[in-house]
This record gives sequence, structure tokens and C-alpha cells, in this order.
Amino acid sequence: MEQRRGGPGQRAEQQGPAPQTLAYGSDSLQALDLWVPAGTKNAPLVLFVHGGGWKRGSKSNAMGRAMPAHMLEQGYAFASVDYRLVPHSTVEDQAADVAAALAFLLARADDLGIDRTRVVLTGHSAGAHLVALVGTDERYLKTAGLSFADIDGVMPNDGAAYDVPAQMAQAGRFMAGTYEQAFGTDLARQRALSPTFHAAAPNAPAFLLIHVQRKDGIAQNTALAEALRRAGTAVEIGSFPGDGLKGHAEINRKLGQPDYPATPVMDAWLKTVFGA
Repeated sequence: MEQRRGGPGQRAEQQGPAPQTLAYGSDSLQALDLWVPAGTKNAPLVLFVHGGGWKRGSKSNAMGRAMPAHMLEQGYAFASVDYRLVPHSTVEDQAADVAAALAFLLARADDLGIDRTRVVLTGHSAGAHLVALVGTDERYLKTAGLSFADIDGVMPNDGAAYDVPAQMAQAGRFMAGTYEQAFGTDLARQRALSPTFHAAAPNAPAFLLIHVQRKDGIAQNTALAEALRRAGTAVEIGSFPGDGLKGHAEINRKLGQPDYPATPVMDAWLKTVFGA
């Protein structure tokens, strides 16, 4: 992911103060970075899941650098999560890791200064798929001792694999291998890992789907939103400028910068979801 510093006229992208790094499992990739506003005892939690095609990336190099400081400015705790990667682990393992990381934080909420009753999951690209899956297929949360009642909202950021079979059918040569490595060739498994197919109720209570102008991303976000609405789940869509992979990287890199168009949309939605 593109991680350049802000250019002239832009505020430099900063992670803010150094985070706590915590292990939520025994694997070296089962770790997270946590920022909590100083002096706060019950900060709402925004948990971020990085992208990287399910096979690369980390909580450090695939996260927009503006987000931690921006979340702290809003009075929110912010966690950036690592998870086990394909091919050594499966997408099912990754969704389980997201749920396990959340369970780890909520179990220690009082000590960490987190309000366990106000939680939003977000993620970019493959991370958007993972948080959408955890927000529509409750099995991952239940395995971790949680449920949809423990999540107030989900904000997938520019994902394009919510209907995995449809995405794989039009992926083209550039991405076909990545999708097959992650989701295999079995149609039943592909559907089982598709948030759109799980979007019949119940789901997490509220979704904000944000995306740039990629043809597959627009189609996938529209279809997921329609499925969520049919289930009676509150859902909003934010469509923002940015073409192709450049736009895909930019919405991750710039989200949280005050002059980036998606930032005030995110902020307003978080305030509504958190009841702030």
C-alpha cells in the first residue's frame, strides 16, 4: 500500500503517540497495536484490519497513517490488528483472528480504558472483506465468546470481494491467482466466505460501506448494501473520487486526513453509531 507522507498543503500523516503492542494469541502474527486517548477510562473502540490480498501486509505497513491520531482526536481508542496470512493459514482463520483480537480487547476493556459497549470494526481491501464477514456471519464472534450484540457497527473500506464467486468470475489475470489462493475453487466454500450471502438477518446493527470509483468495487458494495437493506440492517454507502488501484490505495492512505472527502462522512457516522 502507498504510504507517502503528505505533500505541500497537506498535514503530514502521523500515527500519533506510540501504541501499546499486545499479543492476542500464540502465533507471532496474532498481535495488535492499541492507541487510547490519554486520561480516558471508557473510550469507544475502532478496530482496524489491514489489507494485502489475504497474503501480505501488516498492522504497521498497510494502515493509513492518519487514522490513529485522528481517532484519538475524536476521543476514540484505535486498534490495528495483525492476523495469520494465506497460504499458511486460511481466510477462515483470519476471520477468527479478527474476532479473537476483539474478544481479547473487550475482556481487558476496563484496564485498557476501552468502553466495551461501543465498538466499530473497520478494514481496508482484504480487511474490508474480513470485517464484513465477521459482521454478517456470527459464527466467528460466537467462537470467540462474543456476538453481534458486542458490535455497534462495521465500516468496510473499498472492498471488492463481498460476493466471492462473482468477484472471481471477473477478476482477470492480475488478481485471479490471489483470489484462488485465498478462496480456492470450491463454490460452496466461496459462498460461505461471502458477506453478501450472509447478509440475511441477523447482522451487526449498522454498516457504512465506503469505496472509490472501481467498477468491481461499486458493483460489490451496491450488492452488499442491497442485501443488508433487505435484511432490515441499517446501511449507508459513501462513494468517493479515485480511480483504479491508485484510488484504492489513496482512500486507505488519506482516510483520517481532515481535507479528504471520506473523513467527515466517517466521522459523522461514527458519532451516530457511538451515540456521541
